[in-house]
Amino acid sequence: MSSVVFMEIQPDCGGMDESLCSGTKSVEKREKTKWSLLKDWKTQLSYFLKNSSTPGKPKTSKKSKQQTFIKPSPEEALLWSEGFEELLASTYGVAAFRAFLKSEFCEENIDFWLGCEDFKKIKSPRKLSSKARKMYVEFIEKDAPKEVNIDFQTKTLTVQNVQNATTGCFISAQKKVYSLMENNSYPHFLASEFCQDLYKKP
Repeated sequence: MSSVVFMEIQPDCGGMDESLCSGTKSVEKREKTKWSLLKDWKTQLSYFLKNSSTPGKPKTSKKSKQQTFIKPSPEEALLWSEGFEELLASTYGVAAFRAFLKSEFCEENIDFWLGCEDFKKIKSPRKLSSKARKMYVEFIEKDAPKEVNIDFQTKTLTVQNVQNATTGCFISAQKKVYSLMENNSYPHFLASEFCQDLYKKP
């Protein structure tokens, strides 16, 4: 029974070369996945458009620790284009940038960068060691769930640093990832449809 169902859902390639047909399916699947994530990105961002008429900082309700982000004015959004650090200084900007990176299949970069920022604030040596190990397993080691793209030399240095964790043990890797985002993802984000919409005055 299962084999009959399998035959029914196969596309008819006719006389086409089988490898060409599978290549076409692969491209279509990739485009479909990207389109789905782009829709997901816009869905995520719609959450941040609540209370869009009131400028200000993120609010936190008493019943929940979940933040409600306020849509920036066109002038505030335009500040993001003045430098990557301006974007990262905005809570709304970081959330929007992460959603964009997710649509580009590389949200591990911002997750790692944010993780490094939190890591620097840890005071307890015991917590530092534990957190360093978790970050190494999640972002640095080969085939990690969110492996970041860093060169061999930086990876080797980071592995050594994690052995005797200090607040600065991920600095080299964080700088590499920052540079990667600033030079590649950031310009694409500024040119995205979402940013262009934010720049427009009502």
